[in-house]
Amino acid sequence: MARIVLVALFDDVDTLDFCGPLEVFSITGQRATGPVPFTVSTVAERQSPPILTRSGLSITPYYTYTNALQADILIIPGGLGARHERNNPATIQFIQKQAPKAGLVVSICTGALLLGAAGLLTGLQATTHHSAFDELAEIAPDCTIVRDQRYVDNGAIITSAGITAGIDTALYIVQRLLGPDTARETAHHMEYRWQPD
Repeated sequence: MARIVLVALFDDVDTLDFCGPLEVFSITGQRATGPVPFTVSTVAERQSPPILTRSGLSITPYYTYTNALQADILIIPGGLGARHERNNPATIQFIQKQAPKAGLVVSICTGALLLGAAGLLTGLQATTHHSAFDELAEIAPDCTIVRDQRYVDNGAIITSAGITAGIDTALYIVQRLLGPDTARETAHHMEYRWQPD
């Protein structure tokens, strides 16, 4: 049965933060026989008016916080909008509601600020965009900030560094769940020069 991947969106989200991982999960297994391993959808607080990304792309999410399916993998991207959303009770409550039953909660870039605001990083190691290390330390003072890795895996919580690191993180998750051959095939199809740790 396909794992449900929910990609959260909000105004001023960084486009590549969510599009990179979304593409990885969407195309994984598409060229193999048998069922696809992931079903990918988007979710936001609202569907109308559409979400506007930092680069001006207009997106109508498939789900809202009130009717979303339970995610197996919840992706929380970043960008300038993450700094606003960390003070949005609806977004924080959605993350807190989804997280306990999700197999993985994954932040991309400054999406880690939202995980910190939701109380999910206490006692863990985490990374984020290099410009937000101090901000994350302030929001999640009991979290150890890792400054020199593309992603940090705590088991059920994975955080990534900035922007393009989200692609590496998604491929790492594919490798963790489905094996290195599947991850390498996905990277090859994307013509992405992935260098797994």
